[in-house]
Amino acid sequence: MARMLFKLVLSLSLFVSLILSSNAQTCAKYAFSSNRVFRSCTDLPVLNSFLHYNYDSSEKLEIAYRHTGITSSRWVAWAINPTSTGMVGSQALVAYQQTDGSMRVYKSPITQYQTQLREGNLNFDVSDLSATYANSEIIIFATLELSNNGTTLNQVWQEGALSGNTPQMHATSGTNVQSVGTLNLVSGEAGAAGGGSSRLRKRNIHGVLNTVSWGILMPIGAMIARYLKVFKSADPAWFYLHASCQFSAYVVGVAGWGTGLKLGSESPGIQYDAHRTIGIILFCLATLQVFALLLRPKPDHKLRFYWNIYHHLVGYTVIILSVINIFKGFDILKPEKKWKNAYIGIIVALAFNAFMLEAYTWFVVVRRKRSESARKMAHGVNGANGNGVNSRGARPQQA
Repeated sequence: MARMLFKLVLSLSLFVSLILSSNAQTCAKYAFSSNRVFRSCTDLPVLNSFLHYNYDSSEKLEIAYRHTGITSSRWVAWAINPTSTGMVGSQALVAYQQTDGSMRVYKSPITQYQTQLREGNLNFDVSDLSATYANSEIIIFATLELSNNGTTLNQVWQEGALSGNTPQMHATSGTNVQSVGTLNLVSGEAGAAGGGSSRLRKRNIHGVLNTVSWGILMPIGAMIARYLKVFKSADPAWFYLHASCQFSAYVVGVAGWGTGLKLGSESPGIQYDAHRTIGIILFCLATLQVFALLLRPKPDHKLRFYWNIYHHLVGYTVIILSVINIFKGFDILKPEKKWKNAYIGIIVALAFNAFMLEAYTWFVVVRRKRSESARKMAHGVNGANGNGVNSRGARPQQA
């Protein structure tokens, strides 16, 4: 029995090691059809991309940039940014298959976010520039003269659609905004670029703050006001809970909104008009709600009825727009699917609780009204008997 258990453990260990080895650096197993050999390579983290290179002390860098899983209707690019970690300022090599089947490969300096990838000279020399397309893979070959650029490079890689033979703007969400990094030419170590990782971290913070504030706390605060105030024992505690929850949501939401403004100012070429417009509307309506508390009429005031209509209408509008905008944010940020599913689960749970509480509070209100009506009727009958009036409307004669 022990021997069989040992064999089973050994077999599982070998199986796991095979899996791990298959997930190891895949670029090292690639053989170029032209029999070209590159001593170093790195698997780039996104966009199915790989960089093979030879680097020597003469500061000459020979590269082969591979982009797999690509169709003939798309372009690819690999670039070095000598001055920063982002897209603007990068010196790119662009390649795509033209409509006649021939390959076009050229140099393109990136000077703005909404670039059209125009051909131009780079700030370093490039020779032996060529490209191939086969088996859904584009490979760019080039030799770069990297004098005074150091041994650590800021690299950017990208892909986008073609319109005929003209490159179009690439996507501005998901992996297309994560395709930046650094590369140490000596050690071969690749890492995330500081600017890219910082921007991604800000995007994540922006998403978390807005999801928690507008998408969770706001609905909970509305549920507190709608359902707790039905119970007389909860008065006035429900109001303070409601106000505290909504004010906390507003403060956290303003922080998330400010983070979004910062992201927008740092990325002038990347715009999400619908998400941005809804965000501004939400901020304005929520601010109006906060200040409206200072102008709230007293419960017995003749304008209180109209104020309640306004307050409820604006509040529910904020909640609906919040949920819509959060899902637009998911489409922009494209996080792991589990995060979107988790928020969907929260929304479903809140909706289910709201449905159950709605039914229960209506039951409580109807039962209370019936009880009050019965009490009034009983009081009326008792009052009539107390006045000494018989069933015929005449007072009884005294003895």
